Amino acid sequence: MTATELPIFPADRDSRCPFDPAPGYRDWRETGGLRKVNWQGHEVWAVSRYEDIKLAMTDPQVSAEVAAQQGSGEHHGDTMPKVFPRMDDPEHAVLRRMLTKDFTVKRVNALRPEIEKMANEFIDTMVASGSPADLVQAYALPIPSLVISLLLGVPYSDHQFFQEITGVLMSRTATEQEKQQANGKIFGYLYELVARKQSEPDDALISRLIREYLPTGELTRETIAMNSFILLSAGHETTANMIGLGTLALLENPGTLARLRDTDDPRVISNAVEELLRYLTIVHSLVARVAKEDIEIGGTLVRAGEGLIMNLPAANRDPAFLDDPDSLDVDRNSRGHMAFGYGVHQCLGQTLARAELEIALPTLLRRLPGLRLAVPIEQIRFRNDMSIYGVHELPVTWGQP
Repeated sequence: MTATELPIFPADRDSRCPFDPAPGYRDWRETGGLRKVNWQGHEVWAVSRYEDIKLAMTDPQVSAEVAAQQGSGEHHGDTMPKVFPRMDDPEHAVLRRMLTKDFTVKRVNALRPEIEKMANEFIDTMVASGSPADLVQAYALPIPSLVISLLLGVPYSDHQFFQEITGVLMSRTATEQEKQQANGKIFGYLYELVARKQSEPDDALISRLIREYLPTGELTRETIAMNSFILLSAGHETTANMIGLGTLALLENPGTLARLRDTDDPRVISNAVEELLRYLTIVHSLVARVAKEDIEIGGTLVRAGEGLIMNLPAANRDPAFLDDPDSLDVDRNSRGHMAFGYGVHQCLGQTLARAELEIALPTLLRRLPGLRLAVPIEQIRFRNDMSIYGVHELPVTWGQP
C-alpha cells in the first residue's frame, strides 16, 4: 500500500461533533497495534493510545530529529539551523535551558497583571466597535500575540506579517514551495532583527540570548533567529486557538460556562483550563518522531528509520487515561493529559499558555455575561485544514437577546 492509499492524518473532525477527535480514532485506539497513515504525503505510524505515546515519547531509541528521515514532512531544509523541538538530548536540553529562564512560573506570574490588563483593553475595544464581532481577531489572537512579542522583543506592529507566515506554515494545503518561501521570509526577518538588537538591545529574550550566548559561540545569529520563530509561532498560534475554540465549547455547555464565569477560586479556574486543554486537544498533527532502531510499540514492530506521529486527541480521550473521557467535566482531575505533549519535549511555554487561558476565558465571560454566537454553530468554519485545530472566525454578540 502506498502513502496515497492510506488514511490521511490528521483526519477531519465531524462537523456535528467539532470538539471530539475524528470519528475513526476510537477504532485506531481500540484495534491492536499501530495504524499506518499518510502524514504530509509520507507513510508513518500513528500512535493513538495514551500508554503507547508515553512509551514512544520517552524511549531513547525514538528520535525527535525527524528531518534526518527521508520523507519526514519537515520544511526547514538542510540549510536551516536546528530548532530545539527537533533535537535530541543532550543537545536539546542544552538549548532548551538557554530559553527556559523567560518561561518560569515566577516570570509568568509577574506577567499576569499585564495579561489581565491586555484582556480588559481588548474587550473594551471590541465592545466600543459594537457587535457582532469576530472574537478570534478582536480578542483570542491579539492577547497571546502581544504577550509573546513582548517576551521576545519582536515589534508587535509586525504581528500581521508573522501571523500570515505562520498561517502558511500551519496550513495542510499549502505547497512545499509556499512553505519554503514562508520559512525564508520569516528567517530573513528575524535574522535582521537579531542583527539590529546587537546594537540596540532591550530586556527581552532575543537580546538576552545575544548577550549571554553569542559572544561565547554557544549560539549563532541563525540559531537565535530560527528558535525565536518557533517561540513566536507557537506562542500565539496555539493559545489563540484555545481561547477561540474554548469559548465556543463553553458557549455550547452553558452549565460549564456558568461554573467558570461565577467563580474566583484559582483552583477551580486552573482545573477548568486543564480539562478544556484535554477535551479539545488542538495540537493534532505536529508531534512527529522517528525510530533510530527497531522498536516495538503497542504490539507493532517499528523499523529503524520509520516515522511516528503522535495522535494526541485520541490519547487524551483514552479510557485507560481517565473515566468517561468524552465528557467535558471541569471538576475532574485532568492532570497528566497530553495537550502539551509528553516527556522532555513537553511544550516550553505551557506555563505561559495556562496563565493566558486562566485570565482570558474568565475575564471574557465576566465582562460579557450575555456573550453568545452571532451565527448558528453550523456556519462556524473549523480549522481541519490547519495543523493546529480551532476556528477560523468566531462571530459573537452580547447584551440582551
